[in-house]
Amino acid sequence: MIEELLPDPVVAVETYGPGEPENIRLYPEEAALVARSVAKRRREFTLVRACARRAMEKLGVPPQPVLPGERGAPQWPAGLTGSMTHCDGYCAAALVRSTDLASLGIDAEPHGPLPDGVLASVSLPEERARLRRLAGTHPAIHWDRLLFSAKESVYKAWFPLTGRWLDFAEADIEILVEPGAASRGRLRVELLVPGPVVGGRRRDVLEGRWTARDGLVATSVVVPHT
Repeated sequence: MIEELLPDPVVAVETYGPGEPENIRLYPEEAALVARSVAKRRREFTLVRACARRAMEKLGVPPQPVLPGERGAPQWPAGLTGSMTHCDGYCAAALVRSTDLASLGIDAEPHGPLPDGVLASVSLPEERARLRRLAGTHPAIHWDRLLFSAKESVYKAWFPLTGRWLDFAEADIEILVEPGAASRGRLRVELLVPGPVVGGRRRDVLEGRWTARDGLVATSVVVPHT
């Protein structure tokens, strides 16, 4: 599911279902991070890192620990950039050589409505107006959850390039539906603060893709070098 949202140079690995983390070995420094966590946290932490290491192997990079850095952002092996996501019953990791993309972000969420009050705290009035219009034409999609996922993907692509926090209100996301396919489409992201400088040029608009299927919504945002 994630792979279809990403350009060709990116390698994505995903897993559905509860998985069997007891058969997957964490590196000692990884295991120490979740030694006191609840079982669900340990399982998702383990499975998503298994996805990441399989992606490393596909890129010809020896498997290595994936440790959280500043604000929890994954620290990738030299020469790689990527993103990870997990939710109930799903984990995925996407990696790419840094020479092919400047940054990327992925996110997956259960395809259901956001809890009451959350949408107002993560969205702009203009975004909510667009969601209402989308709901009128495509009521089967939980657009509030999709917007939340898109905000997460934007942040994951933004942070490695800037090292700075990005508030939900600092990115205006327009969700575009692919003609003839109501369950997938594109994202247009207008940053409302100065964007990252990539290749000597400031990027104030980012682009991504989305899909809704198999009980999930998933989004991606990629930042090319040019």
